[in-house]
Amino acid sequence: SDYQQLGYNLRINLFQGGPLKSQSLMRDSYTPDVFQKAVIDPRHWHGRRISELGRWYEKYFLDRNVLKAMKQKYG
Repeated sequence: SDYQQLGYNLRINLFQGGPLKSQSLMRDSYTPDVFQKAVIDPRHWHGRRISELGRWYEKYFLDRNVLKAMKQKYG
């Protein structure tokens, strides 16, 4: 019937995957030099500042990585 044929046509086109080249209105609106001049500030990422807890974790894991490297180097 027509209903089954419509269902078959809808099912056959599922999961075709994304486009090979993505398009972005922002990327299409600006020239490439705007993106080259852009400075990424890790402390102010999309208006979000890293909290004190985030800074503590950064220092904590940096310290842990230094200790691990020291143990590997000096035993």
